[in-house]
Amino acid sequence: MRQIFLYPGEDGYWVSECPSLPGCISQGDTKETALINMREAISAYIETLEADHLPVPAEKFSALLMAV
Repeated sequence: MRQIFLYPGEDGYWVSECPSLPGCISQGDTKETALINMREAISAYIETLEADHLPVPAEKFSALLMAV
């Protein structure tokens, strides 16, 4: 299980990022599509690391959301 950020992008699409997997970013035209696409991106990211015999980063998520 991985935590993600999901937020509206400037182009009207929803953007999703997985902070524990650097560069693992996806998007979709709806929140639901963005989440589906992110699940696929996370799976592909991890499969690629494993195929290349590289370590899979542990989930290490910490965030603080503030409105100022």
